[in-house]
Amino acid sequence: MGNALDHYMKPDVVPGPDVVTTFDPMLGFESRKERVMIATQEEMESAKLPLDARDYCAHLAIAYQACRTDKFPFVYQCAHQKHEYLTCEYEDYVLRMKEFERERRLLERQKRLNKAA
Repeated sequence: MGNALDHYMKPDVVPGPDVVTTFDPMLGFESRKERVMIATQEEMESAKLPLDARDYCAHLAIAYQACRTDKFPFVYQCAHQKHEYLTCEYEDYVLRMKEFERERRLLERQKRLNKAA
């Protein structure tokens, strides 16, 4: 609730939920790996992956879904694939939170610099 309220109280420094970054992704970094989708659009469509699961962890979701299909009704045997998928989802969430915070801090910095100039 705090982020949603902040967005309405300070819209000039708090990015919205669907805002694409406005700053250089390499700003403040010497080297940074670019994220790459491993699963292709065709693979996700053929696996009938739901739209909300089509993210950077889609390749693990496809493997987990295939394991569940193969091992049914003994789906407990897919615990390793499930753990890999959920760990990837968690790390993706943390990375998106860090990117949101980076964007917010850079917007505040830009506002301070504009005010001083």
